[in-house]
Amino acid sequence: MKILNIGSLNIDYVYTVPHFVRPGETLSSTAMEVFCGGKGLNQSIALARAGLEVYHAGFIGEEGGLLAQNLADNGVDVSLIQPCAEKSGHTIIQVDAAGQNCILLYGGANRRITEEYIDKALAAFSAGDMLLLQNEVNLVNSMIRKAKARGMRVAVNPAPMSPDMLLAPLDLVDMLFLNEVEAADLCGEVDPQLQIPALRARYPNVTLVLTLGEQGALYQAPGGETFRQGIYPVTVVDTTAAGDTFIAYLLAGLEVNNDIPQCLRLAAMAAALTVSRKGAAASIPRMEEVRECLCS
Repeated sequence: MKILNIGSLNIDYVYTVPHFVRPGETLSSTAMEVFCGGKGLNQSIALARAGLEVYHAGFIGEEGGLLAQNLADNGVDVSLIQPCAEKSGHTIIQVDAAGQNCILLYGGANRRITEEYIDKALAAFSAGDMLLLQNEVNLVNSMIRKAKARGMRVAVNPAPMSPDMLLAPLDLVDMLFLNEVEAADLCGEVDPQLQIPALRARYPNVTLVLTLGEQGALYQAPGGETFRQGIYPVTVVDTTAAGDTFIAYLLAGLEVNNDIPQCLRLAAMAAALTVSRKGAAASIPRMEEVRECLCS
């Protein structure tokens, strides 16, 4: 299986702060670092580090060469990435003393995708391949329909949630990855215990994966078979990219193994290692490290 990720490419400006900035407050940061990021880039690198064949598509600005290079250095095929006149996407990330983050996102070049570009990106993929999408790029609805018309499997992480995503043809996708906030926006239920039934009623043929932070994750197949996975306790340094890593490692596990609980354990361990380190893409572990930690 080949995985095509038409996803965001961001430069992350990360500020370490004692607490998140409050309205009207000017706050001094204790450190500032620059990382390659974006949900798309994070997931592509995680997929590659998990051992899958990954192709990334998207747009970068003139200052975005480091983003494509970072992907290539991690084994991701970057032949579909194109430059444009817009500034690259970027984020301003606050990380507090507890390792939690608060993110301001500028879409930039990530929002320059066209129908013609989608057709070009999909041309080399066919039935059995997978398209992975997030909501940091434009024309997601069109990508879903065009990929399914080619017989591809489609996995969607609808973050960051937007009004457009409420109208997306998510009933067509194969896997839907959500946290409890995104799930509430889609189904109207704020109680995680009620979200899976509500989502199942709306998307009867979709595999649902609900990530719940410290409460772990829920996985439900279209037939209703449900699995729960807890977290592996670690000292939290930075939660950026934890969800992206979980998604990528779960997909990687499912590609070679039908044992859902084992795949969930793999994804949970990978996410735990990610939150124990600083940065987004820089914090994502490799498969051999994850397996070693599971066996120890």
